Amino acid sequence: MTPARPREYDESDVRVRPGRRGSRPRSKRRPDHADATEAMVIGVDRGRWTCAPDGDASRRPVTAMRARELGRTPIVVGDRVGLSGDVSGDVDTLARIVRVEERATVLRRTADDTDPYERIVVANAAQLVIVTALADPEPRTGFVDRCLVAAYAGGLSPVLCLTKSDLADPGPFSAHYAELEFPVVVTRRDRPPDELAALLDGQLSALVGHSGVGKSTLVNALVPDAERAVGAVSGVGKGRHTTTAALALPLPDGRGWVVDTPGVRSFGLAHVTPGEVIAAFDDMAAAVEDCPRGCGHLGPPADPECALDALVASGALRPARLAALRRVLVALR
Repeated sequence: MTPARPREYDESDVRVRPGRRGSRPRSKRRPDHADATEAMVIGVDRGRWTCAPDGDASRRPVTAMRARELGRTPIVVGDRVGLSGDVSGDVDTLARIVRVEERATVLRRTADDTDPYERIVVANAAQLVIVTALADPEPRTGFVDRCLVAAYAGGLSPVLCLTKSDLADPGPFSAHYAELEFPVVVTRRDRPPDELAALLDGQLSALVGHSGVGKSTLVNALVPDAERAVGAVSGVGKGRHTTTAALALPLPDGRGWVVDTPGVRSFGLAHVTPGEVIAAFDDMAAAVEDCPRGCGHLGPPADPECALDALVASGALRPARLAALRRVLVALR
């Protein structure tokens, strides 16, 4: 008797399984959504995401829900996503977020320095603008240092914006950060923030700052129709924008976005290591590979064998630059 010929392998053997109730089979295959509309998330409110198609502020914003296949994938302001379904932005329409692109940068924080749960505040921002008043309230280096750590660890370029310069001299406070060589801009209440606007041009930038430092005044100056823009975003979906949520606002003429983060008053840094901060400095990143394991890069007495001290001794690194960085790293202790 001739043996039966083995049945050829069929991919469907492993791709299809019965439904939970024993009815029609369900496929494990997931569509690749190659025709999904590219968009940027500009607002998040209670299970609904407001998205700008192609990151274009001139187009009508689209309200979307997260597709089931994404599970509990976190989606935050600044994320680049793929939209499927109704992307017209018409009233009472709802699209689906079917894909979240890999993030170029992330601004993260924890509730405090012992909290293991990290929260992504903004994705894909090129810059973190740290807004600090020179008076009323008095400036604090501790807050700025923590923001700098979060920026360096997340891949964002820091910008220090000193407001209310009509009340105090910006020189002494800005001198703390001169050796770190990032932009410092100074504003005052009776003049437009032209220098800051130039730095934000064409970028996605996040603004952080304590209450009362003038951040809202800056946002209104940078985005003249900010209130209307907030209304357009919060008027879709479930109709509310709270002060604890990040919100992306378009700069005039579509020349970039500003992400207002009113709920972020401090940064827990439980998720950050000293090495992540050092990696942002090209002139120091390679040297720390020679540091002993567990080195905090603070120098003696805590880290007596830190390779950064040898870099200074060889003349390859300015002592003042290392001292400025180490003062920032103290925020991680």
